[in-house]
Amino acid sequence: MTDIDFDRYDRIRPIRWTGDALELLDQRRLPFQVEYVRCGDSDAVAAAIHALTVRGAPAIGIAAAWGAVLAAREVEAADGVAALAALEPALQRLNAARPTAVNLAWALARMRGALAGAGADWRARLEREAQAIAEEDLAANRRMGALGAALIAPGSGVLTHCNTGSLATAGFGTALGVIRAGVAQGRIDRVYAGETRPWLQGARLTVWELEQDGIAPTLIADAAASHLMKSGQVQWVVVGADRICANGDTANKIGTYQLAIAARHHGLKFMVAAPSSTVDMATPSGDAIEIEERDPGELFGVGGVRTAAENVGAWNPVFDVTPHELIDAIVTERGVIERPDAAAMRAAFPG
Repeated sequence: MTDIDFDRYDRIRPIRWTGDALELLDQRRLPFQVEYVRCGDSDAVAAAIHALTVRGAPAIGIAAAWGAVLAAREVEAADGVAALAALEPALQRLNAARPTAVNLAWALARMRGALAGAGADWRARLEREAQAIAEEDLAANRRMGALGAALIAPGSGVLTHCNTGSLATAGFGTALGVIRAGVAQGRIDRVYAGETRPWLQGARLTVWELEQDGIAPTLIADAAASHLMKSGQVQWVVVGADRICANGDTANKIGTYQLAIAARHHGLKFMVAAPSSTVDMATPSGDAIEIEERDPGELFGVGGVRTAAENVGAWNPVFDVTPHELIDAIVTERGVIERPDAAAMRAAFPG
């Protein structure tokens, strides 16, 4: 198989640190407008995370890390311990912006750790840690892309859900990184993307992002997934995760669970690709995950045009949990966990 040309398949960057501000590619405006939002303080970063200006678990964590750097600009402290005490309210506001994605709390924990034992150079340490989080994520994505692609037989078709590419990470992507690597190596011939209601991340983001790299995806309605599987056009479902539990259960964008059920029924393989920072060994199973619910009004229309009758109710959970029994492989930069369960997870993440 051929090597991966990362310059060709990794052109998009959703997060830019300028040295005095954080610039976030506004993913609410894609694919029709490519516009960056400038965040000059940590509360602006928290608001951008909550409003889905930036989204995707790894990208949220990276943005929050830079938010901590921005918060430090407003603090006077002699050392890291004093700085942490002063920064804690801002860190809590960042953490509350999106509760389900474990990368957010993980990144902020790393930023707290960078302050422990720091002296007068605590600001510089904080900035180095944020940069390290971003660089490590990019390297991890490229590694897991190659690992995940190796599981896919040449000539395969794949279906993905939501957006898990460069837009959701520091670059290259998680599940979309696997797909990029698979296309580059000639393993994947056909890529299908579900639209991903209600925010249409698949329709607005995934197909746009793949097209930037010269990959021609096919968009399907979410409701067409089972029919597509029955047609024989796909052999793998490849998705990301916002949290991976100690028993191998995974939380991901709403609609993932039903894809796993349908894949098992049709004899397809189901892969979850996410960095090790998404693994939460402190959460025993998916039953313990806090599932974020957003404004029910998000279901009442598309693109600002109302499609539902007035005075109706709605339920809008934005994640669901896929039981580990329905997952054939979890891929992180550390390796592949086939048929994940509690024992397999402990072996892969003993610490």
